[in-house]
This record gives sequence, structure tokens and C-alpha cells, in this order.
Amino acid sequence: MQADSTRRGFLRLATVTGAALLTSCSADGGGEGGGPPRRGGILRAAFPGFGAKETMDPHAQRQFVDMARHKAVFDKLVDLDADLRPVPRLARRWEPDAEARVWRFTLREAVFHDGHRLEAEDVLYSLARILDPKAPDHLARPSLALIDLRRSRAIGTRTVELVLKAPGAELPSLLATTGTPVVRRGYRDPREPVGTGPFRFRSFTTGRSFTAVRFDDHWDGAPYLDEIRIHSAATEARGSAVQAGEVDYAHEMTPTFARVVDGNPRVRIVSAPSSGAEGIALKTDRPPFDDPDAAMALKLLADRERLVEVVLGGRGGLGNDMYGKGFTYYPQGVPQRERDVDEARRLLRRTGLLNKKIDFYTSTAADGFVDAAHLFAEQAGEAGLRVEVRSGPPESYFTDMLTKGTLGSHRCGAMPIPTYLSQRLLRDSPQNATAWRHKDFDADFAAAQAVVDERDRGARYGRLQRTVRERGGLLLWGHPDWLNAVSHRLHGVRAAPPNTVDWARFDKVWLT
Repeated sequence: MQADSTRRGFLRLATVTGAALLTSCSADGGGEGGGPPRRGGILRAAFPGFGAKETMDPHAQRQFVDMARHKAVFDKLVDLDADLRPVPRLARRWEPDAEARVWRFTLREAVFHDGHRLEAEDVLYSLARILDPKAPDHLARPSLALIDLRRSRAIGTRTVELVLKAPGAELPSLLATTGTPVVRRGYRDPREPVGTGPFRFRSFTTGRSFTAVRFDDHWDGAPYLDEIRIHSAATEARGSAVQAGEVDYAHEMTPTFARVVDGNPRVRIVSAPSSGAEGIALKTDRPPFDDPDAAMALKLLADRERLVEVVLGGRGGLGNDMYGKGFTYYPQGVPQRERDVDEARRLLRRTGLLNKKIDFYTSTAADGFVDAAHLFAEQAGEAGLRVEVRSGPPESYFTDMLTKGTLGSHRCGAMPIPTYLSQRLLRDSPQNATAWRHKDFDADFAAAQAVVDERDRGARYGRLQRTVRERGGLLLWGHPDWLNAVSHRLHGVRAAPPNTVDWARFDKVWLT
């Protein structure tokens, strides 16, 4: 395909440019004050740790502590704004052809920490690394599998042409998903990360700490900070450290902690409302939840208001067994599922579950998991279902729970609804905790991705969501507010949902 003939077919309405949409933090830090930005200082941040599972491989990232470290060192082609829509990063603009089968991404001028200038071949190398069939831990591999690398190419040094195996209207959003940073071609050793990000790597100790220093030649301007240090720490340790002034940023705090520091002049809570999902994953590939009526019984047993009140401290919204409430493509007009113990008991009796015991595999891997499991067990008991809660190791829980337990604790940060569907509800999805595997569902999802018209595409995603709500194994009971704690010295922190461009964005914050 020749460059000139391809360009004539590109849709102007789908073209995105960096000048119009690039997100950045304003000088007032979202209204929290602190005066004009100033340079200098060392930021100390604390995130939930995951021990030996932590990594500096940006394509194997799974935990928030990994993502924050990688965000400092690397950049993506595309990221997501607060509404979960794609915005430019290393890609200054993009445009599809009329069928959304061929996409062109124009790169901005950026430089890697070793002085190598970003080129189209670096992007192609990064995608080949992500799609490596010998790397099952590369999370974005299934989402980006529609890219035909053999037919994709570099057009000069500043343009990448990506050819897809089938039409894909969501490609920019997929390139913004977890595990998609751009690496320098030839990158192989995660112990020596070289990126285009705002901070240059200095050191990393698995399960403990990470240090990086300001990169003055970052394409979006040098950070204000001299250095950042990201530490792994348990919830209580994060809370104590930010109150004592030992860290200036504590990620993912509990509603209880937010109440404790209310009115404390040295600590404030930055809250992003309804920024994810909390729920229970029911394994649908085995009895009893291979029967949708059994799954429905549990959905009707959940007292969602009580779960939000107790587990989330009232800081969140009710879930309706569909991901992405408030995000683009969320189905409208679906009645809120209410608790109905009598109907749940009828379904338990019909499916043979009444007075039976099922196991709930949970962990302290995330705050609230264990509390939610025990509270739901109490609620299930009111209808004659015995739920036995057992706990697994936090370091490996999110991997273990893909195969263990009949029920499991489920959570997800913010991501576009199509990304959630592709990563969690397709037969080859790497995080398919409900073991939902249906060929017709996969085919309908692929057909939806191919639709250029956004309204039609959204309607198709809505039908897929409703199918999972009625027949699948997701019991999504709440949408928590995302709570981070910052010291009075730190300014410019945005109330951004996790996995979006302004989340953990330490290149635009400053200390006083």
C-alpha cells in the first residue's frame, strides 16, 4: 500500500492532534493552592507493595506500584483522560482509513535517556515485544493482537503505519491500556530501563524502593522535582508515614484513614469519585456457576448499599453488575439491581445450592477484600447459602485467584469499557477471573470493535454488558472513590482516576 493513496482515505473526523487534546496539570494543582510551581526537592511516595512480583518491565506491569514507576521512566503513544478517552502522548496525532483497518500515528520529537531519538522503529519494536507469544505476562498482548506486525511499517522516522487484521475503531484506546509503554529498540533487560519518560532511572529493589532523577530533555518539559522515590508499603505504614511527614504521597488509602485525617492541616485527601469497580468473581466454568441461575441468586443476595456503606465507608456508588459506570459506552436505562432474598432462595433451591457450602477465596492484597468477603458471607447466610471465607497470600493473589476458589474478590481501576471486556471477558483474556469463555461473545465483541460509527459501536458494547449482567459471573457491587493522601508540602496533584494520564503524574507536581 502506497503512502499517498492511503492518506486520501483517512477520516478527518477521527483525526486527533496533540495540540487540541494533550492533558496537563495546571499551576494551581486543581484548585488546592500552593502558589506557583517551584523547582527542586525529593518526592517520597508510598504505594501498596507486591514483593517479588514487582517488576521494572513496563510490558509486564500489573500492580499500581509498577505502573507508577514505569510512568516515571517511560511514555505511551496514547493515554487516557479523566473521561477514559484517548489523548496524545508520544503520538502527536493519529488518523485511520475509512474502515479503521489502517492507522497512521505521527510521533512527536522525543529523546530516550541515553540520547537516542524516538523513531518509528522503536514503536514497532515495542509492539513486537508486547505481542511476543513467548511472553504470557505481557498484559496488553490479547488487546493488541489485532495488529498485523508483518504488514505494519515505518514511514520515515516520524510516522508509524499500523495495519490491523480486522477493522478496529478502538485502537487508540487499546494503545493506552496497561502494559503499553514504548521502549528503545533492542531493549531486553528490565534491570536497565531506558525510556523517554520525565525521570531517568537510578535504582530499583524489588518489593522495596525505586529512585529516579529529573530528565531535563523530556518532550513535555523537565519535571519540577529533582528526584522521586517510590516505596512499597502496607496500608498502615503508608498512613503513618504521610502523617509523620516521611512521605508526601500515599496511594490508595482507606475511607477510615480519610476520616482520621479529616481536618488535619498537614495531610489532605485527593479523591477521584467512582474511579473503578469492586465486586465478586464467580467461576462460570464449573458448578454451580456454570448455571446462570446460580450466579443470579448471588447477585440478588448482595446488599449493595450495606457493602458500600461498610467496606467503602460510604465513599462510592452502587454497582449494577456492569463495569464502567459513568464511562463512555456504559449502558443507559438499565434498572439498578435490588436485593431480593426470596427470589435468591428460590433460585438456590432450584439449582441445588440451598444449605450448601461454597468457598470464597480472598486476600489482604487490597484493602476491603476480606471485609467484603465476610460481609457478603453474612448476607448469603440469610438466604440459606453457606459461604466459607479463606485467605491467600497477597503477593500472588491476583494470579492465584484466576484458578482458585469458587468465588473470589474482584477489583479494577479505571479503563475504557472495551479494554475491560477484552482483558477480562474473552476466552483468551489474561485476567478472566470469572472464566467467562463464549465463542459467540468473542465474535460479537470483535464485530463491535470493527464498527466505525460510535453510536452503533456503543450500542453493541451495551448489549455485551447486558449479557454479562444477566448470565455472567460478575457481581459488581460498588464503584469506590479513589483516595490518595498528600502532605501539605506537595502541590499539583490531580484527582484523577487510576490508569489515566494525570494519575501518579509526578512530573507536574512540586514541593514547598
